[in-house]
Amino acid sequence: MLAMLAAIEAKWDLMFLWLVVAFFVDGIDGPLARRYHVKDHAAEFDGVLLDLIIDYLTYVFIPAFALFKSGLMDGWSGWVMIILITFASALYFADTRMKTKDNSFSGFPGCWNMVVIVLFALSPPWWVCLSLVTVLAIAMFTPLKFVHPVRTERWRAVTLPMALAWTFFAGWAAWVDFHPESWAHWGLVLTSVYLLLAGIAQQMFPERG
Repeated sequence: MLAMLAAIEAKWDLMFLWLVVAFFVDGIDGPLARRYHVKDHAAEFDGVLLDLIIDYLTYVFIPAFALFKSGLMDGWSGWVMIILITFASALYFADTRMKTKDNSFSGFPGCWNMVVIVLFALSPPWWVCLSLVTVLAIAMFTPLKFVHPVRTERWRAVTLPMALAWTFFAGWAAWVDFHPESWAHWGLVLTSVYLLLAGIAQQMFPERG
């Protein structure tokens, strides 16, 4: 809600700071729930469903709104983006096949908050934004694998620090209001590329039995 209020007022730096906080919390809430056996102590609450509701708001709805209102995607391209992101993500979040056996994601996991903050940092032309959104929306329904920074065990020694670094660079970029000369942008791009391609690389180079 704090992120949405900031977005309505076009305070993009503040909005992303709140979304970065939400991203960090999302990374630790699952391990904490398992550590303290929430399923046993509060069995009447469905943590998975609660997580999906929150994720849809912070990963999909608010970032899509921000991208639409920011001016990066004006006119018809903005409307196409809104439809692609919200509709494809709703279907993906309801898909029971979204997780793989190694706790990775099957298909792009709808982390539009991560995509949009990179677009804000780089400010590419509208057609680049639309092309990226289209490719990733299609990738949601492909068998491509995308790592979970915490739960995917393979390469976790690299993936988890990369996710923490992404959080740091994202917060830094938002803190300086996406100043074009900030070094945070380079760190944001490099960590994003790793997190985007690590799972696909694992598919290309499977573990040897």
